[in-house]
Amino acid sequence: MANKSRMLDPVIHEPARLTIITILRYVEAAEFPFLLRETGLTNGNLVSHMRRMEMAGYVSVTKTFKGRRPCTTYRLTPLGVKRYDEYRAAVRSLVNRARSLMRRTGSSSGSTHPSIEAVH
Repeated sequence: MANKSRMLDPVIHEPARLTIITILRYVEAAEFPFLLRETGLTNGNLVSHMRRMEMAGYVSVTKTFKGRRPCTTYRLTPLGVKRYDEYRAAVRSLVNRARSLMRRTGSSSGSTHPSIEAVH
């Protein structure tokens, strides 16, 4: 069996980046102010997280002007879409494995194994 600690992509798993990439997965593109507003991050934090995802090849950046104002737009790359979908599948797999373990041990509100405790 594969090393389970490697199932969750660390680039995506960081909470702020998970929020950003989830938003980008379901919109065609997002401008910087939109992501800033939706994530609640500071300018510097958002820039840092976007740079990390761009370096990983998950996000593309387009810098243009709207009139005289700079406009930065972000999109998921095909690799970013693939990695996000893989991440979601890995989380789903972990949840299913935990549910299966709970059923096998008969755990619901109390555990039949001293090292297993159900979480509700």
